[in-house]
Amino acid sequence: MRRLAAAAFAIFAATSAGAAERLTVATWNLEWMMRPAVFDALAPDCFGRDARPGGGERAIPCDLVPRGRWSEADLARLRAFVAGLPADVIALQEIDGEDIAREIFPAHAFCFTARKQVQNVGFAIRKGLKFRCNRDYRALGLPGNEVRWGADVTIEPGTPRGFRLLAVHLKASCNRDPLSDARDDCRILQRQVPVLEEWIDRRARAGEAFGVVGDFNRRFDREQAAARDAQGAVVAMWPEIDDGDPAGADLVDPGVEHGAIGCNNGHPKRMPIDYLILGERLAARLVPGSFRVWDYPEGGRWPDHCMITIELRRET
Repeated sequence: MRRLAAAAFAIFAATSAGAAERLTVATWNLEWMMRPAVFDALAPDCFGRDARPGGGERAIPCDLVPRGRWSEADLARLRAFVAGLPADVIALQEIDGEDIAREIFPAHAFCFTARKQVQNVGFAIRKGLKFRCNRDYRALGLPGNEVRWGADVTIEPGTPRGFRLLAVHLKASCNRDPLSDARDDCRILQRQVPVLEEWIDRRARAGEAFGVVGDFNRRFDREQAAARDAQGAVVAMWPEIDDGDPAGADLVDPGVEHGAIGCNNGHPKRMPIDYLILGERLAARLVPGSFRVWDYPEGGRWPDHCMITIELRRET
């Protein structure tokens, strides 16, 4: 019996040690996540399709009322789901900042952009894991537009195993058309691409381990052609940002072989627009086969995006 107990303990210790040397990184779009009381306060003054509010206003679209309201029971369901995940660093999109994030992630600290709007971008980071919030990447919101800033964080700063992540929520409604399409949605996303590439290139030039994670609102599987057209205009995001220039800027999409994803949220399987993209140095620490799409439990309301995760070795 003692031998069996000793063997069991040895297996447990080895497994625990292995888990301690890995970090789970995730991305999750939480679909207009806010406290029910906040939603109720904003609903009477919602805005219509042709009356978007100014950059500093807290407001919700009228087509979100009342279907988009999250209840206290929903929050409890999400909190229980998160409690069962090995989630160390989670990039969050469409969430109303730290106040509501704390309700869902009670065992995490937070790094959000300074935006005041109800749709925000940031990170939930397991308590005890050292991190540093860097300056918001406001340029990603484009001049004169306070929407869609990037949240920039360094995990385990000042150590050989430190790495940097940028959480993004890029412009929606142009997930498959050429970025040169005449629609405003595509042209805005087109303008965000060189700004995103600049962040990537700076990290590569500095020799940093880095990743860009979140909701890119773009189907990379549809981007098989060149990055630019004959006139030099950017028409495709992935080949433009993954151009390998400068050295260290080669990018890796850990989920590229997975194909369509689904997660028991009432939507059919579909090709992703959420990604965990790694630069060359950080990709060297990717645990092979660790890409995962998490199924939601049966029953109740769940976000319209799936949570996806990867594991990284902590050692360099």
